[in-house]
Amino acid sequence: MRDVGLWLEEINLGGYRQVFEDNAVNGEYLESLSTFTTEQILRFIRRCHMKWGDFITLCKELRRIKVACLKGEQEVRRPWWAPPCLSIVFVRMAKRNRQSRVVSLKLEP
Repeated sequence: MRDVGLWLEEINLGGYRQVFEDNAVNGEYLESLSTFTTEQILRFIRRCHMKWGDFITLCKELRRIKVACLKGEQEVRRPWWAPPCLSIVFVRMAKRNRQSRVVSLKLEP
């Protein structure tokens, strides 16, 4: 969670560092935000006392890391600027996605 706090500082959301720590928001939790329902997102925003603009910034930065990890079909890489707690989760997910695509291509006639 320390990595998440440092990353929040880097993206100018350091004011949320303590509340994220208090709510045990880690890299895996942040990665799962993309699967949240509207109700879960609103609950997260209320619990972390986030402004909408800050939440949008958070989502844009998460997407930036995800895109960097998934960049290029032939290679899954960890961007140098992404905190390990997030990039490891996204790289793991990207590798799973690539493996499932390879399996599905092999199964097709």
